[in-house]
Amino acid sequence: MSIFKKIITAVRGGATEAGEAIVDANSTRIFEQEIRDSEKHITIAKRDLTEVMAKQMQAARELAQLQASIKEHEGYAMQALNQSNEALAIEVAEKIAELETTAAEQQQANESFLKSADRLKELIKKSERQLTEYKRQLTMVKTTESVQKATSAITDNFTASNSKLLNAKDSLERIKKKQAMFDDKLKAAEQLESETPEQTLKNKLQEAGIGEQQNSAQSVLDRLKNK
Repeated sequence: MSIFKKIITAVRGGATEAGEAIVDANSTRIFEQEIRDSEKHITIAKRDLTEVMAKQMQAARELAQLQASIKEHEGYAMQALNQSNEALAIEVAEKIAELETTAAEQQQANESFLKSADRLKELIKKSERQLTEYKRQLTMVKTTESVQKATSAITDNFTASNSKLLNAKDSLERIKKKQAMFDDKLKAAEQLESETPEQTLKNKLQEAGIGEQQNSAQSVLDRLKNK
């Protein structure tokens, strides 16, 4: 295959993919339009059926008239024969033959109209049943799409909310760390203050029992016993 043909094939392939993508993106809309088109065709078919049925009724009526005319002329022929008027009888017989030919043609037309009407009725019933099923499927498809869109929106919102929650958690941890750092600084300052040389010496003298001692319940009790 030449390079040019390969390019043409690639372009055609890309066009096919693009066309399929468009069809997939608008599949529900296309399906709904096809249902509307089918409804129009059924309406047209019903109109055609009405015309066929009307023609069949007309053919049946004309056939009945021909059959009545044949029967009537048969009576005329019998009367002519009874009168030994064979020439008149032959003339009437020719008329009967003509009427019978027309009646046979009308009978065929009547049967053809009946068959066409029955076939159209069956096709219309089948099409209407199928159309009803398609409408039900369309409702289900639309409902499914709505649920999927809602689910997608919920998922997107949850993802966004989860991200915001994670950000809030990070902010809270930063606040807690900052507050803990502040408390640690206070404790460190108190510790440094307690560790000054003067305070440290005072603490050591008190531990050794030298110098001014803090009053305690036990020291008060001992003093009272000595008295």
